[in-house]
Amino acid sequence: MIAVMGASVMQFLDATIANVAIPHMQTSLGATFESVTWVLTSFIIASAVATPLTGWLSDRIGSRRFFLMAVAGFLVASMLCGAAQNLGQMVAFRIIQGIFAAFIGPVSQTILLDINPPSRHAKAMSIWGMGVMIAPIMGPMIGGWLTENYNWRWVFYINIPIGLPTLAVLWWLLPGRKIRIRPLDYWGFALFALGLGALQLMLDRGQHQDWFESWEIWIELGVCIAALWMFAVHTVTAKHPLFDRAMLFNRNFATALVFMVVMGVVMIALSALLPPMFQNIYGYSVLDTGILLAPRGIGVLMAMVIVGRLVGRVDGRILIGVGYAIAAFSLWIMTGWSLEIGAKQIVIAGLIQGMGMGLTFMPMNMIAFSSLTLAHRTDGASLMNLMRSVGASMGISLITTMLARNIQTSHADMAAKVTPYNIPTMDLSRADRLGEYGEAALRMLDLEINRQAAMIAYLDDFWMMMWVVLIFVPMVIFLRPAPTTNGAPPPME
Repeated sequence: MIAVMGASVMQFLDATIANVAIPHMQTSLGATFESVTWVLTSFIIASAVATPLTGWLSDRIGSRRFFLMAVAGFLVASMLCGAAQNLGQMVAFRIIQGIFAAFIGPVSQTILLDINPPSRHAKAMSIWGMGVMIAPIMGPMIGGWLTENYNWRWVFYINIPIGLPTLAVLWWLLPGRKIRIRPLDYWGFALFALGLGALQLMLDRGQHQDWFESWEIWIELGVCIAALWMFAVHTVTAKHPLFDRAMLFNRNFATALVFMVVMGVVMIALSALLPPMFQNIYGYSVLDTGILLAPRGIGVLMAMVIVGRLVGRVDGRILIGVGYAIAAFSLWIMTGWSLEIGAKQIVIAGLIQGMGMGLTFMPMNMIAFSSLTLAHRTDGASLMNLMRSVGASMGISLITTMLARNIQTSHADMAAKVTPYNIPTMDLSRADRLGEYGEAALRMLDLEINRQAAMIAYLDDFWMMMWVVLIFVPMVIFLRPAPTTNGAPPPME
């Protein structure tokens, strides 16, 4: 379990650890501001496209051999990323890293269910969930510390001291499943990969291309809709579809996929929103920002310890609903933030939010997998991970777009009200006569307006995310409770 969790944490950490190092990579690799974003985009798209193959490859190669290959490939790709000398090499190596990363998450979750008896599935999912939810939160802090104190290349090299012992223990102890030959739905995979790739590309480049003012975004949207629609029709009608229809029409599993999208929006997208806010609005350093985000991880740990004792005694649907309601409450608290708040308010909101999300993760996984057969576990885990990633991409694109546009709107509204009548100590019309002092005063005034406008835009994002979470709380009625045997989840067969 320790080795499997080491691989999982390593993979989930890489989803966010490189974000803070992008400016340093731009200078070192000789890239432009526009092109360097492909360091992140290439990883996301490669991971999304490769994820649907996880179940088929695991059955075809064998879970033990496949997981060892995925971890080893991820380590080699990490070393190559750290050694990249130009942008082309970096993007190529990040694509390879993203492909192997796509396999590690679902297979690790499946292995934890396989190596534990049904009575310990709740605890196993609790441990795995801690890594899934805490690693992306801690990524920016670790990445910032490594970049400031060493070099940006260490955000990739840090995987080596974690991965090598992990790989050795896995080689020694990891059990495997029997190889199960099943046909690959090449047509279904091609359609699904094309639709996901177009969606991820649209979400990543939308804000930069001014969304639907660009023909590129329209083309990507059209390809996404057409490919995913054809995939849906193909899945219903094909003899051997990419994903078993019985799994996709399972009410608990399908509802859990929707909840995973919401979790991606709240946990991962919010993790991308808060660091720049803390640094640009409140002036915290990269390390201090990571410390302020840490209480969210502590809240997750506390909640999962509690949930581990409640699963089997309390209806999982109640835990999910309460968890999302608590997460929405924490976002409501954040809508009351101001430019003068201290670290205490940030810590409290983060702790509450972490507890809310921690309450939902394990019951949601237990209910989702309770009615899936052993043969469907890996495919189910890959889809759950994929939906969380899609939710994160959608959330990041949405909040980034809203933030940029609301900053412009708020800046224009406030600047229009800056007149000589409400600034009696300074005649703005004569500021140019004061030379450099007048220019400095006007710059300071503009910076303050920008800061106020950015704060308003962040609060608008918090309001939007709060309502998104609240709207989905009633969806727990679509879930069936997971049957229990003597207080423990039943066998997965």
